[in-house]
Amino acid sequence: MTFKKEDSLTSRLETQNTTPALERPPFTRWHLLTISLLALGYSGYYFCRSDLSVVMPLLIRDLGQHGISPNVAQVRLGLIASIGVFAYAIGKFFFGSLADLFGGRNNFLGGMAGAIAFTLLFAVGGAFPIFTLAWIGNRVFQSAGWVGLVKVASRWFSYSVYGTVMGVLSLSYLFGDAAARETMALLLGAGMGWRGIFFTGAGLLLLLLIANLILLRETPQERGLPAPLTNPLNVYADPKKSSNTSQKSGLIYILRPLLASPFFWMVCLLSLGTTLLRETFNLWTPMYFNQHVGLSISLAAHGSALFPLFGGVSVLAAGYLSDRLGLNGRSLVLFGGLASGTACLFVLAQIPSHGNPWVPLSLVTLFGFLLMGPYSYLAGAMSMDFGGEKGSATAAGIIDGVGYLAGVLSGDTMARVTVTYGWRKAFVALAVICLFTAVVALVLAITQRREAQLRLRTMQGATEAV
Repeated sequence: MTFKKEDSLTSRLETQNTTPALERPPFTRWHLLTISLLALGYSGYYFCRSDLSVVMPLLIRDLGQHGISPNVAQVRLGLIASIGVFAYAIGKFFFGSLADLFGGRNNFLGGMAGAIAFTLLFAVGGAFPIFTLAWIGNRVFQSAGWVGLVKVASRWFSYSVYGTVMGVLSLSYLFGDAAARETMALLLGAGMGWRGIFFTGAGLLLLLLIANLILLRETPQERGLPAPLTNPLNVYADPKKSSNTSQKSGLIYILRPLLASPFFWMVCLLSLGTTLLRETFNLWTPMYFNQHVGLSISLAAHGSALFPLFGGVSVLAAGYLSDRLGLNGRSLVLFGGLASGTACLFVLAQIPSHGNPWVPLSLVTLFGFLLMGPYSYLAGAMSMDFGGEKGSATAAGIIDGVGYLAGVLSGDTMARVTVTYGWRKAFVALAVICLFTAVVALVLAITQRREAQLRLRTMQGATEAV
């Protein structure tokens, strides 16, 4: 199948089918409210997610006052982060299918509630056992958020606007991350301690939970609106892949067509590499700016916000570009971004410590721009194209979950690498990972185009026969 939503293949399908049933549903104020609630709500998750990364230098200093050396504290906190990422990955598999079976709204709201509770537990804790339990619980519940968002979006919006809708919603985990880090940086600059950061984050997410609880609906039918159209090329619409199960319910009937798609597994492999890169920068950028570049804790937090901020700009640019590159536009953008990102990481590996801070700041920001736009395709629009209304959350959960299994390495492993070998060699290792992922994207671009052209010829032949 092809992942592109508004490429020439889909356009020709719409051209060949001119019945009123294929007319695009209207975009009402309820659609605007839904996308606003989802975007703001998922942005709020980052007040209870980016907090550990931002306060880590301060937390290490606080632990040092209790007799724990900085290197030991860094490795232990890195291990906690890795365990949390693993819990997040496992949760993706579970909550993705749960959202498809029972609805995305419950996932979205439940994830918020759990994140708030465990963030408060972390704040009142004072030792590694409580920190570990609280962070695991936080990440497990947070894993329900994105798949819930994808499920609700797939029920509210037509496949003809998947790219635009998911581009906007993807900004929530980029601009939301940037906004959360900037807010926490200001609070740190004003003298707030790390516990105060956790309490404040929980309180802000609680306000967004209340708003979504009151206003968010699972489907447009609950607002008296018609159901949207799903992508006619999703795996459940293809008889060869769906095995005539498109009208059946249950987990096995959702999973079987997805797991039979070779392109789906290629996207999962891409998710492995890109998620490891993203999680590493999300977690360790403040520490890198503080230790290697020499910025203060507050300035390091400000600097770390540039990565998701310009990543958000990348999401919009990559979505616009991929809409104009033909049948394999997304995979081409993936390859271009990752290939350029590889060069950027190799340059970062040459930066000496405590030099001109603008050079590493600019390179980290550039890498965020090169990575995050292509990354946003994987568990967003591509998942909705694969799964449509029936299996979008499961597709997003598997793609994201597989990626976060690799993201486990971003915590403990990267902590050990940076402590043992230093930041420069750590960037060399990341560059190699980025290069491998770029090669996978290139293979996907080539094979995807061949498959799409074959599919188009088959459909043209069927149309001519009729």
